Amino acid sequence: MTEASTINGYTLHRVLGRGNTSLVRLATNAQGQLVAIKLPLAETLAVQDAAERFGNEVRLTLQFRHPNLVRGFEGTPFGPTAFLAMTYYPRGALNEQLATLPGKTLPLNEALRILADIASALTYLHRQGAVHQDVKPQNVYVTEEGRAALADLGNTYFVVQGGKTSGSPFYMAPEVYQGEATSSASDVYSLGVMLYELLSGERPFSGSTYEELMVSHLTRFVPPLIHLNPQVPRPVTRLAELALAKRPAERPSADQLRRALLKALGEEAEEIVIEEDKPVVEATRPVGRHGPTPAKPTAPEPVETVAPEREGRHWNPFRRRR
Repeated sequence: MTEASTINGYTLHRVLGRGNTSLVRLATNAQGQLVAIKLPLAETLAVQDAAERFGNEVRLTLQFRHPNLVRGFEGTPFGPTAFLAMTYYPRGALNEQLATLPGKTLPLNEALRILADIASALTYLHRQGAVHQDVKPQNVYVTEEGRAALADLGNTYFVVQGGKTSGSPFYMAPEVYQGEATSSASDVYSLGVMLYELLSGERPFSGSTYEELMVSHLTRFVPPLIHLNPQVPRPVTRLAELALAKRPAERPSADQLRRALLKALGEEAEEIVIEEDKPVVEATRPVGRHGPTPAKPTAPEPVETVAPEREGRHWNPFRRRR
C-alpha cells in the first residue's frame, strides 16, 4: 500500500515523514490541491491495538471541528486501504521549525500566538470530555500566517469511556509516569512543558534515558520562567509554573492558560461554543479506546513521533528503555 501512486482518488507524491506505525505523504486531490495523506504501515495493520489506534485517529480527526485542530478531509479507518487526508502544512511540524532557529526560540509574540492556539484547541477538546494525551511540538503545525493547529488524535479518548494511558516522555506529567489515568490536567502539564520550551528555548526537564526523565519530572522543580525570559508577561509566567505542578489539582485549566495568553497578545478571549459533533466515519466495530467497556489505567505507553525524512538516526526518547 505504501508503494501505491494513488489512494481513493488522491495522487501520492514524496514522503513528508515516517514514524514507527505510519508514514505521511504529500498528495494532490482531484482538484489539484495539496493535502497530507497519513498511511498506516503494513505491520501496523497486522497488530490489532496499533490498527485500532490509527482508526481512532481517523474517526476523531474527521469528527472534531476547531480552527486549532488539524482539519481532516476524508479517511478510511480500517483495512488495507486505511488512510487519512488532512491539511498540508508546508513549514512542517513545529519542532522542525524550532530546530532551524538561533537558540531554538521564536519571537515572543509568535510563541505566545502558537501557545494560545494550542490552549484553545485543548479547551475545545476538554469541554468535549476528551483528553489528547500527546501534546508536544511534533504534533503542532503552523501556517505561514503563524497560526497553530494540534494534530495526532490517535491516543485521544473520552474520559467517560476510559482510555489507555499514553504519552511522550519529555512531555508526560508525573501522574502518567506513575501509571495513573490521564486527564485534562495531564494535557495542561504537557502544554506547560511547551510553554517553557517555546519561551525559554529549553525543555524544563531533561534526561538521556526514560528513567532519568522520569526522575526529573517526578522530583525536580523548574526555575521561575521570568528569570529565563524577562520579556514574558508575569501572568503568563505564573500560570506556566502552575501548569507544571506535581499535583494535577494544582494546575490551571487550558482555558485559564488560553485567556492569559490572549491577554498577553492584547486580545479578548471569545467563548468557545461546543456544538454537537456527529461522527463523519461510522466504523463497523469499536474504534480504538472508544469501545463500551472502560479501560483500566495501565503503565504509560510512549508514542511515536513522525520523523522528518532528512533527520538522522539518534536516541529515540519515545521508546521505553528495557
